[in-house]
Amino acid sequence: MASEAADEWHEIDGSKGNLFERTIAIDEKTGDYTRLTKFNAGYSTEKFGPKSHDYPEEIFVVQGRLYDEAFDLWLEAGTYASRPPGEVHGPFKSESEVIILEMSFPSQSIIG
Repeated sequence: MASEAADEWHEIDGSKGNLFERTIAIDEKTGDYTRLTKFNAGYSTEKFGPKSHDYPEEIFVVQGRLYDEAFDLWLEAGTYASRPPGEVHGPFKSESEVIILEMSFPSQSIIG
């Protein structure tokens, strides 16, 4: 199901105008969603710390280059990653503006 707000970017709380999300689709029944996340050039999510979810997610780097501290790895444009439930990732640091496509599946939560 397409999101009515698919054309709107929303600032992520606490990012001081450096991190934005744009929901493309959300399944209201399952909670599964697809969104874009945009990092401004030079932004680090260090203050948010590493993250993990109790559900799987997949990401694709659409634009830019992003450093994932948990893996000591630069994710380049065109990189795809599949994260199983519980996998720790981040914090992240961007060199230039970065756009990530994220597909998350809360319906497959291991805590559920």
